[in-house]
Amino acid sequence: MRIYEGSPRQDWEETLRAVGAFADHERLKEILFLELQDGFLLQGLGVPAGGHDSDHMGTIAKRTYELLDDQVGQLMDERAAHRGEDPANVPHADLENYYEQAMRIIGSWVDQQHARDLFFFEQDGSFVVRILGTGAGGTISHRLAEFTREEIVAMIDEAPHMRDSAPAARNTAQGEAST
Repeated sequence: MRIYEGSPRQDWEETLRAVGAFADHERLKEILFLELQDGFLLQGLGVPAGGHDSDHMGTIAKRTYELLDDQVGQLMDERAAHRGEDPANVPHADLENYYEQAMRIIGSWVDQQHARDLFFFEQDGSFVVRILGTGAGGTISHRLAEFTREEIVAMIDEAPHMRDSAPAARNTAQGEAST
């Protein structure tokens, strides 16, 4: 990921959390995320802006955003500035911030995989993730993982308890496969 080249860690957890918060703010559903050379492509279904009259209310339209590295960095700064404002507000999957929390969980998993070239799509709260990684002997391979909505919700609910435990204790995705 270009944003973090040269830094000791590629922090997908915080990057995806910020992009997820953006998706929540834009009221996107059924999202697609693709890493580009200098940013990301985010696409989803959402209620069009200005759909206030009865003819447009509830109309679904495809929205596509190209989020450049600088824009993602700004989104990350905005999320960091709001963190810790209300310590009693523990994230939960039923809140408006589902994508922020779900994508943070996926980002944490991607960080653990030391992956690059991220692609995923979401349907009805479940995610299919494809990463590019280096296998044994330096071979390059794609890996697929599926996170069901139930698994994501369970990991979101477990997250506050995991913050105090060692990183090695975190869950990994079920149903992983190499391609």
